[in-house]
Amino acid sequence: MTRLPTSITLAALLVCTPIAAKADVVLDWNAIAVTTFVSQGQSPYAQARFMAITQLAVFEAVNAITGDYKPYLGTVVAPVGASAEAAAVAAAYTVLKNYFPLVDLQSAYNASLAAIPDGSAKNGGIATGQDAAAKMIALRLNDGSSPAQFYAPTSTNPGVWQRTPSCPAAGGTVFQWQNITPFGVPSVPGSQAWIAQFAADPPPELTSNRYARDYNEVKRVGNKSSDLTERPQDRADVARFYAASTPSFVFNLAARQVAAAQGSSLSKNARTLALLNMASSDSLVASFWTKYHYKLWRPETAIFEGSVDGNAKTDGDITFVPYVLTPCFPSYPSNHGSASNSAAEVLRRVFGAGNHEITMANPAVPGVILHYSRFKEITNDISDARVYGGIHFRFDQEAGADLGRAIGTFVYKHNLRRAKHSDHDDEDEHDGHSHHRD
Repeated sequence: MTRLPTSITLAALLVCTPIAAKADVVLDWNAIAVTTFVSQGQSPYAQARFMAITQLAVFEAVNAITGDYKPYLGTVVAPVGASAEAAAVAAAYTVLKNYFPLVDLQSAYNASLAAIPDGSAKNGGIATGQDAAAKMIALRLNDGSSPAQFYAPTSTNPGVWQRTPSCPAAGGTVFQWQNITPFGVPSVPGSQAWIAQFAADPPPELTSNRYARDYNEVKRVGNKSSDLTERPQDRADVARFYAASTPSFVFNLAARQVAAAQGSSLSKNARTLALLNMASSDSLVASFWTKYHYKLWRPETAIFEGSVDGNAKTDGDITFVPYVLTPCFPSYPSNHGSASNSAAEVLRRVFGAGNHEITMANPAVPGVILHYSRFKEITNDISDARVYGGIHFRFDQEAGADLGRAIGTFVYKHNLRRAKHSDHDDEDEHDGHSHHRD
């Protein structure tokens, strides 16, 4: 999961972000938010956190007016007759300008508000959005996301994570992320005990057949020099695409397309995007905790040291170079797998598993356009991308997927539920055991 170049402009990203017809201001400003965080060079983890804050502010502002769902904060009160559209625009804009004051969003803001008739409804909506944004921003102060912390390995034993060439001298990056207060899972302030219900089991033993199987797979298909018989062009394409495309970019894009195609209401879209980004961010917190708990080495290190891992079925290769750049932290589980599967689980429950038309394009990966009809097709490609990219074992992906789905399920079932008095009946139709899960 690498950053997109900061030279990619907002306009370029928006042009390359397909959105179906019937989009609304919630979807419009979701696209603007993603584009802002990507273009400003934010890490995938910061993107997830910022997106959760933004979409919760939008949800709270809209919901204070519609009352369709149980609130997140419960302290935002809207004037009678306030415009939900104006509230959504103002909430998103206020959050984005708070964190990135130098980004020019004024023209987009003016254009969105110009489509709303002037008057007390518009003014009330703007005030509601600004209030929701201010309260969400205040809530997330001192949430553990900063200052940056690093991890220095204390052992060189086989299986233990070591700095790879992409690492700074300080050691493993984003060490502080495991301490962030979650958005959608109850927690005691200062305690990460909540993670225990989601954290993955230990990775396979180095001497196990499963480890050897997955070791030899990534060694075969993930080397920069692997030929087309081992890494077909379509697998090379997804490896490059998902190295440059974060979970926030990918699943907010998917959500916008499916929501617009289904004609979902403004209120439902606000809720869906809030849940998606809450789950994705919380999954990354749990994933980082698990990474730094088990501290498993990356394939790049493991394949170099294959002759000393105690497994007769893993031959070392000191010439191995991964196809994409190895992130600078332990391997198990996969962050992309965790964050992506949590988001996909929310979308599956809201929209159904399949029969969608989703197109993925990213200006950072010109010439690669991916088409999907099921959310699981996306997560399957992401799993392949990390293995064929040479930076993860298959068991990393499987553990990340399990963690992500569990958190996605929890966040969906315990947050922003339909208000008892609401007659809003266009959501939850895909929730429940009767729905086929693929």
